[in-house]
Amino acid sequence: MNPPTAVLASGGMDSCILLAKTAENGIAHPIYVETGIPWEWAEKQMLCNFIQALDNPNIKPVTILQLPVQPLYGTSHWTMSGDTVPEYEAPDETVYIPGRNIILITLAAIWCSLNDVNRIVIGSLAGNPFPDATPDFFKSIGNANGMGLDHQITVEAPMRNLHKEDILLANASTLPLHLTLTCSNPQLGNNESIIHCANCNKCRERHEAFLDADIEDDTRYAQPLD
Repeated sequence: MNPPTAVLASGGMDSCILLAKTAENGIAHPIYVETGIPWEWAEKQMLCNFIQALDNPNIKPVTILQLPVQPLYGTSHWTMSGDTVPEYEAPDETVYIPGRNIILITLAAIWCSLNDVNRIVIGSLAGNPFPDATPDFFKSIGNANGMGLDHQITVEAPMRNLHKEDILLANASTLPLHLTLTCSNPQLGNNESIIHCANCNKCRERHEAFLDADIEDDTRYAQPLD
């Protein structure tokens, strides 16, 4: 069994799979960090729906931490305004949020130091091009936070060598992945259920993973993608 683990969970496919797998081998503390992005309402709802569907007693109640970042990014940044969300064909680099993993991990580390938890996991995958998603970064920020808090912290990315289609192939038949969100502009459907916008970079990433895995995409999109 693994030691109690803080799982950075956003309601997305990657972090939800990570949460489920972590809870198979020990206590998992899902941590959601609110920073003020417009789609947090949908992420939190989908995360709760996914956890409820798993019904695993090893998953503890979601801890919500808050750090508003509008003063950093400004009101015009797409993550704050909700406008100019990177479109379907936009390259992955356009969704980079400077310092996001620094914020998520540091807040989680402080929580860990106050709750006698020493391990943090994050759902970064292979191909992530951003500087705050490398193995060296995870090792360094764990060491730095541990030193500053006088509390041993390790930061791990257990799926760092896998692509999204890999984790789909391994988990689509056993986990309720239709209850996860990969969208920067989610909408409410007629029955108040959350649907993917079908127009953003994240929707493309999700749909292409299903295609690459040769698995039927049962995600609810605002319009057909095939």
